[in-house]
Amino acid sequence: MLMLNYSSFIIKKLSFGTVATVSLVGLVACQEMPQATKLRTAYIASEGLFQQEVVNIALEKLGYELEVKQLEPPTLHLALGNGDLDFSCAHWEKLYQEFFEKSGGDEKLERVGVIVNNTLQGYQIDKKTADKYKITNIEQLKDPKIAGLFDSDGDGKADLTGCNPGWGCESVIEHHLDVYGLRDTVEHNQGSYNALIADTISRYRQGEPILYYTWTPFWLGSVLKQTKDVIWLEVPFTDLPKGQEEWTKKDTSIEGKNLGFAVDKIRTVARKEFLETSPDAKRLFELVEIPIEDINAQNQLLQEGEDSTVDIRRHAEEWVEKNQELFDNWLEEASKLTS
Repeated sequence: MLMLNYSSFIIKKLSFGTVATVSLVGLVACQEMPQATKLRTAYIASEGLFQQEVVNIALEKLGYELEVKQLEPPTLHLALGNGDLDFSCAHWEKLYQEFFEKSGGDEKLERVGVIVNNTLQGYQIDKKTADKYKITNIEQLKDPKIAGLFDSDGDGKADLTGCNPGWGCESVIEHHLDVYGLRDTVEHNQGSYNALIADTISRYRQGEPILYYTWTPFWLGSVLKQTKDVIWLEVPFTDLPKGQEEWTKKDTSIEGKNLGFAVDKIRTVARKEFLETSPDAKRLFELVEIPIEDINAQNQLLQEGEDSTVDIRRHAEEWVEKNQELFDNWLEEASKLTS
């Protein structure tokens, strides 16, 4: 994040053995230097910061400065609606529909471009248990005997590694437990997802059955591989909570499997007023698209320990270098609309 303090910036020039110190303020009096526009943005989790940083780098090239925060989904959307943020690249179109509406909806906000298409969410179990007991649908966990296979704490209920409190997936999972009749047999374990999933992976490696919520793009898919290590569970029918009621089986299915969550897309969401005064930024948002495979590969680096904000910024810079021609095309197109 660039935070240049022009008023205190000092240029030192060495000339004929004499050090002349010149304040930049003095230079400005002789030469017009436009002040960079500062934009306020936010991401939700470290797994989504990579694509945000790619966009940030492009915006910096267009002359903007960025102030970046980490916020929970409801807070992020409310901040946009209240004018405390300008944009975010962490908006799941369908999953965050209710947050979008509660923050002013189309009157205050606008969704622009598609950074990642066909993102998935759902429930997975280990393939060994799935094959042995012929488990393909989460509804089968209504059977206490089946649910008991995934009981890791001895309370008789299946332990579902679930969603962080406050995330959009939380309301979907809680709704599913009710409409699929799973309250008596499934426990929704919540907290820090990364900590919970680390324990889940550990139990899998010890040969224990596992049940968990997950999504793509996410590094977990490169650790627990689909069809080799784990399988997606289907749901008996599509039924989603308030704000997502309009989605049907067609919206929640992919490759013939109904996963229960709407197949989604990650988009940029921004204040309308900001977009109206910054056509170059809007055009950039329309153009940016990052292959899901690239995000999965970057997320794997997080799992391997390269998970600081400095690491993630470097990952984004390396991606830009590898995709320089595409990146330059984005800038060229956006620059045509510089206000």
